[in-house]
Amino acid sequence: MNDVKSRFALLSVGAAVATLALKFTAYALTGSVGILSDALESLVNLAGSLIALIALKIAARPADKTHPYGHDKAEYFSSGVEGTLILIAAASIAYTAIRRLLAPVPLEQLSWGLAVTGIASLLNFIVARALLSASKRYDSITLEADAKHLLTDVWTSVGVIVGLIALAVTGWQWLDSLVALAVAGHIVITGVNLVRRSIDGLMDYNLPADELAHLERILIDHHKQFVAYHRLRARKSGSRRFIDLHLVVPGNQTVQQAHDLCEQLEAKIEAVLPNASVTIHVEPAEDAASWDEDEHKTLVLR
Repeated sequence: MNDVKSRFALLSVGAAVATLALKFTAYALTGSVGILSDALESLVNLAGSLIALIALKIAARPADKTHPYGHDKAEYFSSGVEGTLILIAAASIAYTAIRRLLAPVPLEQLSWGLAVTGIASLLNFIVARALLSASKRYDSITLEADAKHLLTDVWTSVGVIVGLIALAVTGWQWLDSLVALAVAGHIVITGVNLVRRSIDGLMDYNLPADELAHLERILIDHHKQFVAYHRLRARKSGSRRFIDLHLVVPGNQTVQQAHDLCEQLEAKIEAVLPNASVTIHVEPAEDAASWDEDEHKTLVLR
C-alpha cells in the first residue's frame, strides 16, 4: 500500500513540474502578476509534492526499537510543512500584487496566457481528483493535503482567468493586482487549515466523532458481557489508529473468558476501523482499584 501512495506522490511531482513550466510560460507571455501569483503557488506545489514523497517513504518504515509505534506521524510533518509553504507563498503574492497595484504595468498577449493557464488548471484538476480519491482509499492525510493544495491551485487559476478576462474587457489594469490579492487571501485559508490539522495529528488529537460513535456502538452491543468500561482513549497516527480502554468484568470470570471477550471486541473494532491497534486492560469489578475516584469520572456503566 505504501508503494502505491508513493506512486501517487510521484504523479503529483510530475504534475507540479509540468504546471510550473506552463504557468511561467504564461507569465512570460503576458507579464500578468495574477498569473505570476498562480505560478508561485505552483512552485510551492512542487516543493510540497517532493516533501510528501519523502514523508511517505519515511512513514512506510516498519516499527523498530526506537520507534515502537512506527513512523506514520511523518505524514503530519509533510502536511504541516506544506501548509507553511502555502502561507509563505501567500505573503509573496500579496507583496508582489501591492507593488504592481502601486505601479501598474500594461499586459500583453492575454489570449495566449489564458490558454496556457487553462491547460495547466485542467492538468492540476485531473491529478488532484486522482490524489483525493487515493487519499480516501488509503486514508492518507499527506495525499489529501497534496490534493487539496492542487485543487486550491485550480480555483486560484480560475480566479486569475476571470480577472484577466475582466481586464481585457474593461482595460482596468488594477484588476490584475486585485485578483492576485484575492488569490493570496484564499490560499491563506488552505495553509492555516493544513497547519492546524497537522498540529492536531502531532498532538494526538481524538478520533473523529463518527469513529468514536462506532466504538461506542460496538461496546453497547456487547454490554451484557462486562460490567463497565472506562479510560477509552483513541488517536490517529497517519493512517493508523491506536485505541485503548479499561474493561471491568466480573471477578469470577476466568482468564480465558476475559481474553476471549477482549479478542472479540478487538476484532469487531478492527473490522469497523481499518489499521486499528486495540489494547484492552481487564479489571475485576470486585477490586476497589477498578473504581478509582479519578477513573470513575470517565466511567461508562452499562
